[in-house]
Amino acid sequence: MSWTVRVLLLRKNVFKFVLAIICPLIMLPNVYAEGSIDAGKNKVSMCVGCHGIPNYKTAFPKTYRVPRIAGQRSGYIISALKAYRAGERGHPSMQAVAGSMTDDDIADLAAYYASLK
Repeated sequence: MSWTVRVLLLRKNVFKFVLAIICPLIMLPNVYAEGSIDAGKNKVSMCVGCHGIPNYKTAFPKTYRVPRIAGQRSGYIISALKAYRAGERGHPSMQAVAGSMTDDDIADLAAYYASLK
């Protein structure tokens, strides 16, 4: 077997290996969120005041359009809320809201909002 054929086979095998590792990781954020949709529906009171209003803009701490979270991937919501809670994302209102939530609250809200279209 020539050297170029070996290199091509090696590249092919490396590509398959990388796909086998990365594909499950891409799907992981929605897998670990096992919150209750029904429980989340009862916990949205702090969210709907901003995220439930189409095209809403907030003026604190600066003016920007509040993102719509209905239909967002649960893994994204979980990671965002945990980052706000840890102070890794810098929005004072969201840090306060997320700071009052338990991991179960976050999972429930993520499951609820991910279930919406």
